[in-house]
Amino acid sequence: MRIDHFAYQQATRVSGFGLILQLVVGLLVLIFARVQSDTTLTWVSLMVLIGSLAWMALVITFHQHRLERLEELETEELAASRGDRQSVFEAGAADARVAARRLELMHRVIVPVASMLMAGAYVLLGSRILGYFDALNDPKPSVEAFRVAANGGWMLAGCAFLALVCFVFSRWIAGMASLPAWQNLRGGAGVMVGNAIVLLAVAVGVAMRYVDQPTMLERMAHALPFLLFGLAGEIVLNFVLNLYRPRRVGEIPRAAFDSKVLGLLAAPDSIVRGINEAVNYQFGFDVTSSWGYQLLLRNVAKLVTLAAILLVGMSMVVVVGPGEQAVRLRGGRVVGDVSQGHLVLKWPWPIETVEVWPVASVRSVQLGPKSLQVGYAWASDQPDDPERKPFIVSASTAARRAESAIAPTPVVGEDEAAARSVSAQFALVNADIVLNYRVRPTGLIDFLSFASEVRTRRSPLTMRERALRAISLREATQFLATQPLDRVLSPDAESLGAALKGRIQAAFDAERCGVEVVSVLIPALRPPGESAGMFEELSIDTQNARKVRDEAQRVVNTTMAAVVGGTDVAREAVAAIERLRAAEREFGLASTQATELRTTVESILLRNPAQASSVIAKARTRRWELQLDASRNASEVFGQAAAFRAAPELYRQRRTMEVLGEQLARARMKYVIGADPGRVRMHIEMQEPESGLNLGDYLTKDGESNN
Repeated sequence: MRIDHFAYQQATRVSGFGLILQLVVGLLVLIFARVQSDTTLTWVSLMVLIGSLAWMALVITFHQHRLERLEELETEELAASRGDRQSVFEAGAADARVAARRLELMHRVIVPVASMLMAGAYVLLGSRILGYFDALNDPKPSVEAFRVAANGGWMLAGCAFLALVCFVFSRWIAGMASLPAWQNLRGGAGVMVGNAIVLLAVAVGVAMRYVDQPTMLERMAHALPFLLFGLAGEIVLNFVLNLYRPRRVGEIPRAAFDSKVLGLLAAPDSIVRGINEAVNYQFGFDVTSSWGYQLLLRNVAKLVTLAAILLVGMSMVVVVGPGEQAVRLRGGRVVGDVSQGHLVLKWPWPIETVEVWPVASVRSVQLGPKSLQVGYAWASDQPDDPERKPFIVSASTAARRAESAIAPTPVVGEDEAAARSVSAQFALVNADIVLNYRVRPTGLIDFLSFASEVRTRRSPLTMRERALRAISLREATQFLATQPLDRVLSPDAESLGAALKGRIQAAFDAERCGVEVVSVLIPALRPPGESAGMFEELSIDTQNARKVRDEAQRVVNTTMAAVVGGTDVAREAVAAIERLRAAEREFGLASTQATELRTTVESILLRNPAQASSVIAKARTRRWELQLDASRNASEVFGQAAAFRAAPELYRQRRTMEVLGEQLARARMKYVIGADPGRVRMHIEMQEPESGLNLGDYLTKDGESNN
């Protein structure tokens, strides 16, 4: 082909037609997206419109190529008309080629700038899409929800038709680009085949909505930013390589937006040629010309058909293992009964699908945002997590009693009064609650109908798990709000996990989730923030108070056991004593009721061998001793009454001498006072007495008087 201005004129027309087609496709998709409020088509239309920059650069470049060829033709005609004559302006002829300099400037500036603008627009659009999905995954999204056009049929037909038009045009452009003069049209062919791929992906996503795959379109929209980033990265890489690639004289530079990956898709025959060349290179000889390779190529359609038949046949059989259950779905509707432990026959995909679920496996869901760090004490320096939301519980019983016992004091303002009112009724705790569940043996259909298995981006839970978590968190929040703080932190009767299990199971049954709650675990439970240290001090003080109380109880038990024989006996004795005192106050000390109760008290105290019974026994013994001594003294006095009446004076003298004899025996010095000296006769022996002077040895004991 002769490379002249007509060739570049044809390339300019084709580039202009490509620009018009690119704009028409982009605007049609954008208008349909805005009318139907479709999110995916809006982004696709922006991508298509960004590709118009490549066609603009091609139109301008090929037009300048045509001008450069015309300028070169005029120069050649001028040189031929002069013949051998030399002009004074021949030395500056090269500087007079304005079109050539402009063409070189375009290849060095205009085309790279257009390429980098395309790369930047791709990156900006991809970042915007990713930011949309990030905002969509927030609990309170600040963007509109992901929308799909209501007229799915028109959307499917339109995207498929436009994809076909773009692909056919790209194949035509790729055929023209095989010629050296039109090789830069490969960039436009790549842009057009990129449009076809994206529109075809949208059409497939819309079609999948009719076979119970409603999230496929959203997944494809989610993958669009990565395609844009890949195209932008290839453009930047081509730009950098063009800076260092050596150029031959007269070679037309390749545009940076000319994607080699999209170029292969625009010309698939080149892929086959590349594969043939790679095979020949690996084996070292022309394998593609052998009879075996040619036989394989002739029968490739039959092999593909056989493989498709085998794949369809394999999709009609599903193996349901032990511990698993399966149901057949036709257009999203359950068909037949639940199958377990055998083969399931169905129509091929996508007519019917089989949902298999391991009903025997136990799954766990963390109700909180994240787990507390294991190994931290309550009063440790564990930092507060802003994502963790504490649970509300009722104030402790002791706090309520203390609040009611404290006299009302004047407050500064309404805020302080409200704060005191809330703190007197509620408290906060940080808790890790783990829900372990599994599918009921007869609840698979309810479980599958409850919610979908869609997993949003950056979310570890599916929609079904998020719904179960929301229900469980609601029940846990409501239950803990009714429990006092001291019972939550120190459960003494019914376990919190068992109580939560019953409430959550009842909520699941009410919602027909088809879920059986295996257990509810609370591995960590602590007060939030710096208040944990106060709870530890309270716990220590409580333990100390309990220790003091236990020590006092031990002393009481020991004392009562030693005094009356035990605490039960002591309580019984105290009660009897109280009744005795009441009877004495009411009926008197000598009343019959008081006497009977006094006897009852004594019988209680004497029941066990203890100090009280010993004291009573000793008192009774001492009483009998005193009584017997008094009786003996009385008998002795009564026995001496006759002697006194017979001789009173003599009786007095004898008793006086007996008393003196008893007392003088204990004295070291003896005196005889008041005796008549004429009637006293002294007989003294100079001996050392053992126990002093005993006057009784010298007195007559048988009533004889000493003269």
